[in-house]
Amino acid sequence: MPKRVGVIGLGYVGLTLTAAMARKGYTVVGVDASAPVVEALSGGRVHLYEPGVAEAFAEFLGERVHVADRLPDEPLDAAILSVSTPVDLTTGTPRLENLAAAAEEVARRCHPDTLVVVRSTVPIGTSRDVVLPALSARWARPRLVMAPERTIQGQALRELVELPQVIGGLDEESLRAGVDLFTGLANQIVPVSSLEAAEMVKLSNNCHTDLIYAFGNELALIAEQHGLDPLEVIRAANLDYPRPDLAKPGYVGGGCLTKDPYLMLAGTWREPYLVGRARALNESMPAHVAERVVELVRQEFGRTEGIRLSVLGWAYKGWPATDDMRGTPIADMMPVFREAGLAVRGHDPLVSDEVIRRYGGEPVSLDKAFADADAVILINDHPDYREIEVAGKLAGSGVRVLFDSWRILDEAAVTGCGVRYAGIGYQARERAS
Repeated sequence: MPKRVGVIGLGYVGLTLTAAMARKGYTVVGVDASAPVVEALSGGRVHLYEPGVAEAFAEFLGERVHVADRLPDEPLDAAILSVSTPVDLTTGTPRLENLAAAAEEVARRCHPDTLVVVRSTVPIGTSRDVVLPALSARWARPRLVMAPERTIQGQALRELVELPQVIGGLDEESLRAGVDLFTGLANQIVPVSSLEAAEMVKLSNNCHTDLIYAFGNELALIAEQHGLDPLEVIRAANLDYPRPDLAKPGYVGGGCLTKDPYLMLAGTWREPYLVGRARALNESMPAHVAERVVELVRQEFGRTEGIRLSVLGWAYKGWPATDDMRGTPIADMMPVFREAGLAVRGHDPLVSDEVIRRYGGEPVSLDKAFADADAVILINDHPDYREIEVAGKLAGSGVRVLFDSWRILDEAAVTGCGVRYAGIGYQARERAS
């Protein structure tokens, strides 16, 4: 029999889960505390970009998908907590009040037989220490599982089905109920021994990813000191070598990788050696690159004040495409650009003009980003940017510096136009005069 579930919190995690479950036959009541979010979704207007979500809402809204500002009076088989668990990046302290409040609301409005699922990413021990007490205050025997979300933006609806679903339970009864709930969604279920094990699985995945990227960035910084090309080194190191590949250098943003290392640290009493250092290195890269761009501009023009810089790509990543600004590199770059007196223009295929202005840029078309600029930095690798015929864009422009963070443009075409070309940890040795 199809399950009836409540999803509390309709941010990225809750919204994609709602869409995926509806496509699999579940009836989902999505709940959010934000009146604008509830109003938009109730009218079929999806407030976040993710392929397939708008289509699912268009097909199932009012039938398998319902949106409200509170849990329904009718019984639910499960209540899934997918509220935000932000981190204060100045202190590294997790803020879990949203999760605690959501757990209290579930305990107040739902039946004790309702399975409670923690979907939010949390420090190890949070499901037991924060969620369970709120349930136990009203229910004699809560049923509680931790079932972390591990999808990538741009592929969430597919991955919610295809990725193994890890589930840890408070007890055997809870675990069985969790397995039963998610069997209708995911192709593979991976039960683990405890709530804490499931919490650590999610944090381990993302901290490992952060660490891998940090090593790629470290190699770029070393190559920069020696005047080497980090991509040449990495490609040669990886070619037909049977050990794990080295990652390319780049920015590490988004809602998970910028936060989850701090959640891992918060759940330990002896500080891990690598987790915090990897995060610190990755956090340093946007400002380092911005300072490098300013240096190149100063070398080329003899000044920075009033130089027109076009920034291509304001979302934190370009592929899979997203409009997500969480952890975007531009946030740490703009203070450097402002201090140097650069006049910043902005373009992104998905990010709105309003958001670009909010971050301090003047929105421009892609054509004007080249035609009306003295320097250009490409921050993300959206497919539109990969298709740029850069020689045509540079012809007749005043651009004399192009910083290609992801090295996706034709370097020879850039230098052939007499433009200085650079990337993370790299600068072309020669250019046409």
